[in-house]
Amino acid sequence: MEPFVLREANNGCSVMILDEWMRKNARLSAGFTTRIGGVSTGAFDGLNVGLHVEDDPDSVVENRKRLAEAIHVPFDACTYAEQVHGKEIQVVTGEDRGAGNTSRERALQCKDGFVTNEPGVILHALFADCVPLFFYDPVRGAVGLAHAGWKGTVLQIAKMAVETMSAAFGSKARDLKAAIGPSIGVCCYEVDDGVIARVDKVLMELGPLSEPEAFYERKPNGKYMLNLQQLNRQIMIKAGIMASNIEISGLCTSRRTDLFFSHRKEQGKTGRMAAWIGIRA
Repeated sequence: MEPFVLREANNGCSVMILDEWMRKNARLSAGFTTRIGGVSTGAFDGLNVGLHVEDDPDSVVENRKRLAEAIHVPFDACTYAEQVHGKEIQVVTGEDRGAGNTSRERALQCKDGFVTNEPGVILHALFADCVPLFFYDPVRGAVGLAHAGWKGTVLQIAKMAVETMSAAFGSKARDLKAAIGPSIGVCCYEVDDGVIARVDKVLMELGPLSEPEAFYERKPNGKYMLNLQQLNRQIMIKAGIMASNIEISGLCTSRRTDLFFSHRKEQGKTGRMAAWIGIRA
């Protein structure tokens, strides 16, 4: 069953919520935006929430405000970052609340993962094919979010998120719930030898159960179709998260450009979705 459930808000914005997680904790808010709704036009038509693309900044801020309204959180709680395809995780506190929601200059800088245990801080990260990773510790009331393109994946940002939650909040990996959101699927994600060489190094670290054919397929043209979702899942399992506690979306951003922006499918000229997670105050 698809863990991300489509919901249309009264203001016309459509979002995909982690329905089961939210039903079990009414204060938890977590999900992934679509391109439906908002005020952006042209290549960014709809609910573009990325300030770093060539969209009108005023339109992006308005879209972010509409998103906050759609998910029933205060706009000044929405916290954004400047992502760099790395593995750095930031522990976000109340002092960071609202960072970057109206400008790139005020965003959390050079981070691709974020964790917090403070209610009222809603973490956001931006995507247009890369893999959104969600973490929730129902025992300690902590949450996390990570941005995993192929670079972040082979840097094992999922493992870094688990380790950071453990060090910062005392989270135990066996207690964590994890979700892997809509992203470019193995059906559409073609990569070259350089990427696969990095993937193979990670698979060696992950151990004997990580056979290459479970994560990529070689094509006749010498390229490979890579399954980033399954690779991140295996990294999560190696980090100690129970396999039964990991949910994976079946939605491909490249195939579903009716719902999502896709950097690869739309040749770089497109908007961004947001993944978000937080505990309401």
